[in-house]
Amino acid sequence: MSTHSDPRQPEFHFDCVFHYVSHMDLAIRFYRDILGFKLISRDVVARFDIDGVLFELVPASVKGSLLTPGNARLCLRVENVQQALNDLRAKSVRIGPAVDKGAGVLGSFEDPEGNEICLWQYHQKT
Repeated sequence: MSTHSDPRQPEFHFDCVFHYVSHMDLAIRFYRDILGFKLISRDVVARFDIDGVLFELVPASVKGSLLTPGNARLCLRVENVQQALNDLRAKSVRIGPAVDKGAGVLGSFEDPEGNEICLWQYHQKT
């Protein structure tokens, strides 16, 4: 699927979302065992399937040295943010507060590398 119809422009296609990690085995255990993501392959990178979206863990070029932080986040939709945060806290995951953002509730937590992952709960339409 092309992002536009101008034949002079390159076509862009979605590939994946990824996080850089310094400790691949620890990160794999977190995403597979704590979050329940399905590990679909592993070579230099670890690949997970999240609802048909490819999510990868990519080794940082220098161990312990991640690239400068940006503003991109992996965001996961849940039915109840507070319940999900409570479950993660019980598994010793560092969590943030649930915050009502008007259209829904936003929560966040960190993976073992400190990558922020967001949780989103849409408000029910009345």
